[in-house]
Amino acid sequence: MEPTPPLGEGIPLAPFVKAGTDPQVAAIKQLLKLLDKAAKSARTYGTKNPVAQRFFQQFYDDLTSHLAQHSRLALLVQRNQLLFQNEVVYEPERDATGDSFAFKMYSDGIRELSFHQGLTREDLAFFLEALWGTPADETAPADVAVDHEEDDDIVTRLWAKNLETITLVTAEELVRASGFGLDELELQTQGYMSMPVGSLRELLDRERAAKTPDTEGSGSSVEPAGGNVTGGNANRNRRFQVNVVGYDVSDEEHEALTQEIQRETARDATTYILDILSAVLASEPSPVLLTKLFDVWDHVLEALIRAGQWTMLETVLTMLQEAETVRPDLSDSHKQQVAGLFDGLGRPERLKAIGVHLNRNPQANTEGLITLLLMMKLEAIPGLCSVLATLDTPAHQAVVMEALQTLARDHAEPIIRGLTDKRPTFVRNLLTLISRWNDARFADSVEKALRHPEATVRREALRILSTLRPSGSGVKLVALLSDSDETVRLTAMKVLTGGQYTAAFSAWSPFVTADDFYDRSPAEKRAIYQALKHTAADEAVPYWQGLLTEWSWTNRKKKEELALLAAEILGKLATPAAMAALELGQKKGGAAVRQACSAAISFASRQHRHTIPNAANS
Repeated sequence: MEPTPPLGEGIPLAPFVKAGTDPQVAAIKQLLKLLDKAAKSARTYGTKNPVAQRFFQQFYDDLTSHLAQHSRLALLVQRNQLLFQNEVVYEPERDATGDSFAFKMYSDGIRELSFHQGLTREDLAFFLEALWGTPADETAPADVAVDHEEDDDIVTRLWAKNLETITLVTAEELVRASGFGLDELELQTQGYMSMPVGSLRELLDRERAAKTPDTEGSGSSVEPAGGNVTGGNANRNRRFQVNVVGYDVSDEEHEALTQEIQRETARDATTYILDILSAVLASEPSPVLLTKLFDVWDHVLEALIRAGQWTMLETVLTMLQEAETVRPDLSDSHKQQVAGLFDGLGRPERLKAIGVHLNRNPQANTEGLITLLLMMKLEAIPGLCSVLATLDTPAHQAVVMEALQTLARDHAEPIIRGLTDKRPTFVRNLLTLISRWNDARFADSVEKALRHPEATVRREALRILSTLRPSGSGVKLVALLSDSDETVRLTAMKVLTGGQYTAAFSAWSPFVTADDFYDRSPAEKRAIYQALKHTAADEAVPYWQGLLTEWSWTNRKKKEELALLAAEILGKLATPAAMAALELGQKKGGAAVRQACSAAISFASRQHRHTIPNAANS
């Protein structure tokens, strides 16, 4: 097996063809990831930041380890890529061109970057500074001299430093070495950059060697491989010369760059600001600045709440919850600040802002809102009830109800107080909450809602009460026979019929013996008699028997209707007392009543015959 060539050496610069996985290539990719992190950290937070120093040290250690084995690492620079052995070893995300050090070098005319054995920390630090510049808080005072002009490009800065361990090949050098005055794109199309050499530096050395006889005695000097020349000022000013080539782009590349700029310009400003604040939280060492940062976060929460950006707010709150994990060095005062951020979520003005936003935007997306509400403290429950009372859209009401269902289950006092509110939709929503809890402790509170002025609320209260209290005294439900709404009265009778309630006939008597009882609808009278049978049983038999045998000249037809209904109910009751009453009516009632009594007795007999075999089989 042939020995593996050193990194960056002996590799032809043919068009990129992806080959099998090479451990050296994989190692270079990891190295450049570290370089990317080190460059971004130094650019954003300064070289003195602990995070930036950690990435820098890790990159330096790994790079020097590689250079100890292979002596040199040469990387070909393309517009937004770095290549090694025809493999792309660095390529940022599509939308990250502005943060790409490959693009930064390419735009300044660098076409090859090489690190050499013996690289020092100072050389590498200077390279990063030359690449991105020094952050504003680390720049030297105005009266202190600096090594380079603020507007110097990377090439000028590195040449001015005259480094031996970091060397470059520029587009200008390639053009000059071609000897034909071609620009860079023409060099590529004519195959000049695809020749079988180990690097662009070797290509330039060969071209210079070929030109040496022509230039002897001319007095011109040839720059060394590292760009080290005695004429430092000439190199510093070469980018101001007319024939300097930075980089050329095709129409397609220009269009791609235009689109990238448009995407970056269209980037959401709020997301960008939050990313910056999150990065500062993760790395800021100053306690004073951290204190100010948490004050800023409080304003951020306020702004997001008022804007209704619930999904983004959910992300921020989750990040703040994990602040102590991200920053285990937070002081007690900073931890109290974080806790205060969550304590302030349910402030009355913020709850009011939530309601205002939702009512102004009926179609607003509420994804993420439930997270905000559930992070509120118990003190926010009354405020949430107030928000629920003012919301117009059922979908928005459902979100607040979901939060209250969790928060207020064991702290339901505001819910109970709200049952006396005059707004029917609000009270029905509160009754729905109580129904979900399905706790009999709330039965007495629901019973009070039976006096609400809105019929729909009274019906809902009846329905829920039948679930929370399906048995016991039914006297208060019988009292609903005087309700002004027929549907409420029918619902009350249905509840009494379907449960295990008891009510003495004395509770029923004022209603079934009143003169206006005859005027009620047939459906209501039937429902009342059914409920009377279930709750009073034989106590009501004398009343029904009187209807069977009563003769009257007033309301004769209506009383006869009641007598026929009484016969039917007695047949269903089928107790000995009920059967005796039917037999008496069969003898003393009118023709229609006698016929009804006979039919009821027959029905009771059939029911009795079916009941006995079933009892025997069981």
